[in-house]
Amino acid sequence: MSQTARSVSPPQGGARPFRLKRRANERVKLLGETMDLVRHEEVFHFVGARLNRGVSSIIANHNLHSLYLARKSAKVRAFFTVADLVEVDSTPLLAWARVIGRSSRQFHRCTYLDWRDFFWAKARAENWRVFFVGGAPGVAEAASEKILADHPGVQLETHHGYFDASPGSDENAAVVEQINAFKPHILLVGMGMPRQEIWVLENHKAITSPCAHFTVGGAFDYEAGVQKAAPRWMGQIGVEWLFRLLADPRRLFSRYCVEPWFLIGPAMGDLRQAFLTKPAAQIEGASAFPG
Repeated sequence: MSQTARSVSPPQGGARPFRLKRRANERVKLLGETMDLVRHEEVFHFVGARLNRGVSSIIANHNLHSLYLARKSAKVRAFFTVADLVEVDSTPLLAWARVIGRSSRQFHRCTYLDWRDFFWAKARAENWRVFFVGGAPGVAEAASEKILADHPGVQLETHHGYFDASPGSDENAAVVEQINAFKPHILLVGMGMPRQEIWVLENHKAITSPCAHFTVGGAFDYEAGVQKAAPRWMGQIGVEWLFRLLADPRRLFSRYCVEPWFLIGPAMGDLRQAFLTKPAAQIEGASAFPG
């Protein structure tokens, strides 16, 4: 086992070892799309196991906006098809899973702002190299200063997201070359939906070292203070969207007030399936984590 990808206990004391097998009802289909009901500790257990075997992975996340985009964009749909694990970044989606009988456990959403401290502590403990690409020029540097102040010793390199990401462009090739030179274990891509998903889809095979790809949206904007994050309690009760809408109504009105109506059809399908089928028959996927 390599020094850079050794297996260690989670950095937070008192946590029990994470299982290698998924419980039977943790890979589910909600509103027409497949996703994984897992906690963040389980996500990074999965990622670490893959890295120890020298295997890359793609960790996606679904919320109501991504569900809408997957119905409108073939490339976004293709991205979620190739993803190895799909986190649920939406408290309303988790509530919906319980309403229709597809989850008997109490889950919290799985998103960067919620696993931030756990991740950086684990990255330092595992000696993972982390590369972030995204944000405006200067944002990633400011975010890095904050992260390194909180977690000194983390190996972190960044590149802004304001480049020509077209396949075959010189700028895109230069970014991929910089990433490959750093040989990251973790690649955080924060370009916003759907640009980040399409970029990972088009470029993940060009990353030459074993690497876990995460799409993290405006994570480093929050780290740098460019955007103000909603209080964590708002995310826990499912109303963070309201905080964001009030902060930026012009940009987010359609996302939060129009797009969800396009999911009525899949929602009715979920209700119909829940009524006609026992929960055990609705389970999707194998019993073990993929890979």
